[in-house]
Order: sequence, then structure tokens, then C-alpha cells
Amino acid sequence: GIDEAKEELEEIIAFLKDPKKFTKLGGRIPKGVLLMGSPGTGKTLLARAIAGEAGVPFFSISGSDFVEMFVGVGASRVRDLFEQGKKHAPCIIFIDEIDAVGRHRGAGLGGGHDEREQTLNQLLVEMDGFESNEGVILIAATNRPDVLDPALLRPGRFDRRIVVPRPDVKGREGILKVHTRKTPLSPEVDLDAIARGTPGFCGADLENLVNEAALIAARKSKERLDKGDFEFAKDKVMMGAERRSMIISEKDKKITAWHEAGHALVARLTEHNDPVHKVTIIPRGPALGLTQMLPKEDRLNWNRRSVLDRIAMSMGGRIAEELEFNEITSGAKSDIEHATKFARSMVCEWGMSEKLGPLAFGEEEGEVFLGREFAQRSRNFSEATAIEIDAEVRKIVTEQYSRAKLLLMENKPALDRIAAALLEWETLDGEEVELLLRGGTINKSKPPPPAQKPNEVRRPEVKEKSKILDALGGLTAPVPKPEAGKA
Repeated sequence: GIDEAKEELEEIIAFLKDPKKFTKLGGRIPKGVLLMGSPGTGKTLLARAIAGEAGVPFFSISGSDFVEMFVGVGASRVRDLFEQGKKHAPCIIFIDEIDAVGRHRGAGLGGGHDEREQTLNQLLVEMDGFESNEGVILIAATNRPDVLDPALLRPGRFDRRIVVPRPDVKGREGILKVHTRKTPLSPEVDLDAIARGTPGFCGADLENLVNEAALIAARKSKERLDKGDFEFAKDKVMMGAERRSMIISEKDKKITAWHEAGHALVARLTEHNDPVHKVTIIPRGPALGLTQMLPKEDRLNWNRRSVLDRIAMSMGGRIAEELEFNEITSGAKSDIEHATKFARSMVCEWGMSEKLGPLAFGEEEGEVFLGREFAQRSRNFSEATAIEIDAEVRKIVTEQYSRAKLLLMENKPALDRIAAALLEWETLDGEEVELLLRGGTINKSKPPPPAQKPNEVRRPEVKEKSKILDALGGLTAPVPKPEAGKA
């Protein structure tokens, strides 16, 4: 999923293998390469892969390792690191999380000269002090490129900046294939569908997903991982563990069923929403239920119609409660926030308001004190414009509310069928929702409840604890050794 980043780094490998190929043409290989990307996208893994591919010594250190309680230790370690690099050239020096020492100077409360700045100054000197023909290449990784000092980013120090993005659909499918290579899968497992259902997941997230699915299958004593294991793992990773022990009254359960049925039905009846993947009323994390969509492809842009359909879908749950029970609850809190946020973005950022036109209202403040930690959105419009913005946001949301209400009133029998099926089965997939919409019925077997004696009180934590204590019975605790101080 990061083909462009790999292509950029292949040049570095080619230089380390055959430096004369570049120098005889007057070319100069980049002195430094900065890998930028979200946590878990594989920046450190890429650096290791380069060292392994090029077959050269690889020196790795974390940005936080430079700074200690003693003054001058950080600068001394920088000098030692580059001395080692020059002795073993050609080689790669890798600094992980460089933002620990590379932040803007003069942004702290303790004055302009502190240990971190001294370390950064020494790093700047060392990066300027060695020539590229020595074969020493510095690679650094960060997920906060915005806080790095401009002197560190100038050409001659970090000549090349490579963005390591989150993988796209094909990239996610490829990562899943890698992580399931040694995992026995059932024929029904569709890695493409899992990849489409995990937009925004990075490599670390996908590895965790496969691991969770394997643990779930092992807990159930299965020989292979099936579709249900991956679904359960995905829900657990995205929303948290099931809360089946949570006591929910019959009335609240009915309200949740109609609420989720309202979301699912409006999503199905609007043209520009993604297909419904799953609807459930099993509580997970902070939510009592969930309607999950399965995108056909990664969404890079929103058009006006898609945003309006999404707002209408967000309103579907609250409207369904109102139609069935003639009252509204606080359960639609996150839906209302979601709809309002989309409507405000339409007006203030995307220029999708018919009344206010293609204008942007409010802008991100630039550099602020304390190392650009507290960037805020400044207000650059008048009070009269603020009133117009609020009115336009209210108009967009109320129009989609009315539209969703009309759709649900016209399809009330289908709404009732989906809600009744949710009360009976707790979870429905997209095909079952489609069947109910056409007037069909669902026939599937319920899993039998676990056998339990009337007076038996199950205490798994005690049993698990005793098993662990038995397993550790013959072991003796290691005596901790005093750690030598670092220089």
C-alpha cells in the first residue's frame, strides 16, 4: 500500500550498493531522509527493510535516548553516533521519533537554552559536517512533522521527505494476506470485504485485527478462522468488547432496535450512502447498538448529495424512535453531533451552502506559543455572518430530518419488520436487511445457551488465576540486577 514510498527508498539502496554509479554523473545522494506518517503505518519497518536490503550496518536510536538528566549528554551521544557511522561507512543511521529532540527551538517556558536544544544544535552541525560520499545516510521517522525545527528540514540536511500514508483498499488487502499467510482460513473468508470494511486502518491495526480473530477462534476451539471471527474481531477493535452482561430493560432494548432499524432503512433508501453491512443491538463500548456500512471503495472526496444523504441517515434513528414510541431519547446524541458537524463543514469549509456561496469561514491559526501545541480555529467573520452560518446549518439539518421522516413514514412496515428481527436475532447482515425490506422473513438457527447448573456461580477469573499459579508453580522469581548507568 506504500508503493511510492518504496520507490523513493530504492534509490537509497541503489546508492549504498553502488555509490560510483551516482557520483560519476555528478549526482549527490540525499544526506537525510525523513519518513513522515501516522503511527503504525510502517516507518520503522521501512527503515529496517532498507538496511536488510542494502546489506550495510544499521545504527538505530530513539529521539528520547539523547536527552538525560545530565547537561551535555545529548550532544555527546549525537557526536558518538556519527563517529560510529563514519567508521562503518557505508551505513544507515536511523533516529526514531525525532520530534523528541527536533522540535522548534525557543518554544519552551524555561528560556532559549535547554538540553534538548543543545542536542538539536549538535545534530544540525553533524548533519552539515559529513559529506554524502562517506556513505553515511541518516533516516529519521516522525508522526509530527509540523513541530520540527525549520533548520532541520532544509535541503542539505533532510533533502528528501517521504510520506508513508495509511494503506488504500488494495494495500490493506495485501497487508491482510501477509498477516494471514500462516493462519488457516475458511473458504468463506473474503479478505477484500474485510479490507473494504476497514477504511483508515494502518498496518499495525490490521495486524492486531488478524491477531484478535485468531484469539477468538482459539477460544472457541476452532481449526480455522471463519468470517464470524473476523467480524467479531473488527467490532472489538473498532468499538470495544461486547457488554452482554449489561442489564438493559425491555423498553430500552425496543428503543435501540427501532433506532438502529431507522438508520439502516434510511441508509438503504438513499442513493448515495454506502451499502448496509451489519445492524446490531448488542452493546459495545459506549454504544447500545450500531449500523455499519461497507464502502465499495475508499472515499477521497464528498459530493453535496453524499453529505446530505449521510445527514439524513444520521437523523433516521431519532425519527424511528419518534414514529414508534411518540417520544425522543438521548440515544441520538452522537448522531446529532455527527449531522451538525457535517452541516457546519458544508457551510464553513466546503463552500456547499447555496446562500453563503463558495467561501471559507474561520481558519487554523499558525504558529503559537509552546511549540505549536494549541492550534485553534480563529474567527475571521462578523457577528451577522455568524448568525447566517448558524441559520444555514440549521436549515440543512432540518431539511434532511424532514426528508428522512418522509422516507420512514412511507416505509413504516419495513421499519417494523427490521426492528422486530433485531429484537429476535440481535444482529442482522446486509442481505438479511434487504430480505426484510422486500417483505421476506429470516430463518436461521440460534446458538444454544451454555449449559449451567441452577445454583452454579461461574467465576472464570478465579479458575484462570489458579491455572496460571499452577503453571508458575515450579518457577522462582529472578533477582533484579542493578542497572549500570548510561554515559
